[in-house]
Amino acid sequence: MLPYHAADGGTGELPVLTFPEVEDTGAAKLIFTTRLGGVSGMTPGTEHLSSLNLSFSRGDDLACVRENFRRVADALGTVPDRFVFTDQTHTDHVRVVTEADAGCGLTRERTYHDIDALVTNTPGLVLSVFIADCVPVAMVDPVHRAIGLAHSGWRGTVSEISGKTIEKMTACYGTDPADLVCAIGPSICRDCYEISTDVAEQFAGVFPDHTDEILEDRHNGHYQLDLWKANEIVLRRAGVCPEKICVTGVCTCCNRDLLYSHRGAHGKRGNLGAFLMLKP
Repeated sequence: MLPYHAADGGTGELPVLTFPEVEDTGAAKLIFTTRLGGVSGMTPGTEHLSSLNLSFSRGDDLACVRENFRRVADALGTVPDRFVFTDQTHTDHVRVVTEADAGCGLTRERTYHDIDALVTNTPGLVLSVFIADCVPVAMVDPVHRAIGLAHSGWRGTVSEISGKTIEKMTACYGTDPADLVCAIGPSICRDCYEISTDVAEQFAGVFPDHTDEILEDRHNGHYQLDLWKANEIVLRRAGVCPEKICVTGVCTCCNRDLLYSHRGAHGKRGNLGAFLMLKP
């Protein structure tokens, strides 16, 4: 629980989820927001956005969203013009972020499109990914002091975007995957995530030795998909040590009072955020 200054001038606490394993590296700060602690959903017709909605495109009052981001910035000990947004379109594209990108998506227009993962070695920039069932995957290199953050829905997972993010970190910063501490954040669990046969076949093709781990056949043309396990496998394939992969085990759909879920709310929801910042 982190402090924030409430809109009425009082003080309160902003509920966030964290990974002690990432904090223990001393290199980065990582938080996952909940739907609590914001100012959205106070006007009729927007109750489903209550209260820390972080999307500008779901019918919320823009002033409310900006106030919500100010509170997140406070929780991180920074300011809004240090955030850098993805431009999520379920690609496997990774962007190298520098000081020139500061504020992109929040305080100024993005200069790029179709980016689902970000990497940087610039301290103080806040890599930002947005979710409401898809998997956020954070990667911290405490040796070369570099970080990466990926948005990994089923398309990103089957294209192994987290592995490609690690490849970019290795190419740009000299990252050894064995040094990485990785976190798989709040997202939809296997029991809540039903997929069609065509999607299951893509996963079976990419993960032929792990189908029993990630797919459960419902025998009705549908399967249950374990995105947590699939992303863990992607990280292990990339060279991350299994003991350095942390999985939150918190399902967005099972915990709709705490988190936004696209499936659970049939699309009528706000956005959560995953935020990763390299410390000075």
